[in-house]
Amino acid sequence: MDILRRLFGRSRERSEAAPVETLIINAYATVRDLPPLDFPHELFGRRDLSDPELAPHLEGFIGYVMGRGDGQMTASRYHLWRHLQRVRNHVSFEVVTVDLDDVEAWANAANAVLFLPDGSVRAPDMKVVISAEGESDPAAVLPYPPDAVARRARTLDRLKGMEPKPPAAMPPAIGEAELVLRRPGDVLRRALALLYVAAHGQAHATGGVPIAAGQPACNPVGLDALTPRETGQVRAVAAEDAFAMTWRYEAANTLFWALGIDAARIAESDRLIDVDALWRSVAALASDGSASGELRLRPSGEILDALDRVWREHWIVRQARQKDLRLESLNGDVVAERHIALNWLTRFQNGHETAWDDIDTPT
Repeated sequence: MDILRRLFGRSRERSEAAPVETLIINAYATVRDLPPLDFPHELFGRRDLSDPELAPHLEGFIGYVMGRGDGQMTASRYHLWRHLQRVRNHVSFEVVTVDLDDVEAWANAANAVLFLPDGSVRAPDMKVVISAEGESDPAAVLPYPPDAVARRARTLDRLKGMEPKPPAAMPPAIGEAELVLRRPGDVLRRALALLYVAAHGQAHATGGVPIAAGQPACNPVGLDALTPRETGQVRAVAAEDAFAMTWRYEAANTLFWALGIDAARIAESDRLIDVDALWRSVAALASDGSASGELRLRPSGEILDALDRVWREHWIVRQARQKDLRLESLNGDVVAERHIALNWLTRFQNGHETAWDDIDTPT
């Protein structure tokens, strides 16, 4: 506790007998629903992403973190940056030292990091993730939801025969308490738009006409859902883009899988989808914009299992390409398209409102 004595916000009177020392804490929690602050505290404020000021505040805070010390990217700084990207709730309060154990338990439940008056960012147990000077305690561990940690273990077990081997230190993805999925109707429209794009790429690459998935009369929902970039692509397909556009079939397949479409499959990561079978299963949806009201996404746990797996598979693909290694059971293009689709669907590794065209897939 000696280190904390230098961090107290101020002393205040809890009784006439003796003053108590207090600590001002700003907590940055990634969970969707903030657990109650069930310990003695004085609340200064709380907000979530419905407050338009939180997003720019988080951007500024990320800038603060990235600028500490020499500004060099370290593992601690990188993982803290990713944590702050996922923050959904910010709460500021004051507590006394005798309640810090309760704060730690709450911060673990909230999956929160703590910002203190000395300019440090701390793990729930108060170990320094990064100080105002840019230093880190090697023993500091960022919080992750237990289900995300367990999911990582299952994924690593599934991939244990793969080379290059995903590092055990690669963090978990996200947990169910952090997850906010896109709406089923938005997922359907995005998937149909991807089919439209892929069909035009295929037509240009083969010198034919687009299959039904790329025809306005057959897929008006997909046509209407094209992004400005996609609209430009299908209007004037560049020769160098045509082949890459066809891989959007795999991204579409992933989103249709998330919607529970029977013909969509992602169990294997080296097999291309059957485009004709997939189109037959969704053709009616492509012509009826109201049909999405009957669709439901798969259980969150299944989607997160797929996300954690594809993230690590994409790491393997990129490492193998750097080292010029051949992969027997992964198709790198299939994996990349699945990663884009699942990052968009779950908002993982991206801002909460990042548009399709701007989705990133860091590994």
